[in-house]
Amino acid sequence: MSTGRRAKTLSGSTTGRYVGAQTPVGPVTDLALDATLRVAAPHQAGRRAGYSPGGFPTAFLIEPWDLREKVRETKTGSLIIFVVDASGSMGAQRRMVAVKGAILSLLLDAYQRRDRVAMIAFRGGGAQVILPPTGSVDLAQICLQEMPTGGRTPISQGLLKALELIEAETIKDRAVLPLLVLLSDGRANVSLGSNSQSAPSAPSALGELSAAGEVEAVADLVHQQRISSVVIDTETGFIRLGLARPIADAMGADYLHLEDLRADNLAQAVRQELPGP
Repeated sequence: MSTGRRAKTLSGSTTGRYVGAQTPVGPVTDLALDATLRVAAPHQAGRRAGYSPGGFPTAFLIEPWDLREKVRETKTGSLIIFVVDASGSMGAQRRMVAVKGAILSLLLDAYQRRDRVAMIAFRGGGAQVILPPTGSVDLAQICLQEMPTGGRTPISQGLLKALELIEAETIKDRAVLPLLVLLSDGRANVSLGSNSQSAPSAPSALGELSAAGEVEAVADLVHQQRISSVVIDTETGFIRLGLARPIADAMGADYLHLEDLRADNLAQAVRQELPGP
């Protein structure tokens, strides 16, 4: 398996590798001369027939409808956003340690690539960007030096904060390929209307739902926006409620359990989920 792979996308610009040609929409900005000549070649005899003997031009005859422009392909990096439950639920410290190790591993692996990693932690009454999108191992080590845990579990705030971050990064780079990685046991107990730190972009209708209902509604927004995602269930103990699975289903996300991953294998599991070409 390749690691830290980059997906290939059509660039929509004059940069990138020339992979094909197409009929232009509007003025030609990146002429595909070879393709244009191939389109015009079969019509040369007929076009020259319209000229009197000795009067036809020696040049190759090209009409405006022969023109083709280049289709170029570029490699774009992934933006991996960890949305981590830092509340006082069981295993919070384990989650944070596992995520920190995965982030550093992914950044080391992304050397000379455009892949970037970010982390959002939710706890208490809201969510916070602990690590802004970066490709720097040094910055990650600084930002993740202290990762406080404890408090209640505002999952919907964490997901909304991730959607805000993805929107902001997409404005900067339309070709960015986000991957949202949620680590939680799914036990939401804070609704958007119960605190003043709610994400400002939250749809007003969400305030009418229970905490669990809000989470599934926001998870459905992730699905609607076709954001690649994975839910890593961190629930432990003999009695399990299985609340993370419905969140994964609502997100259209792959579902994994943290206990099934070795401590050093979270990064590898995330690599397998990176958006493909």
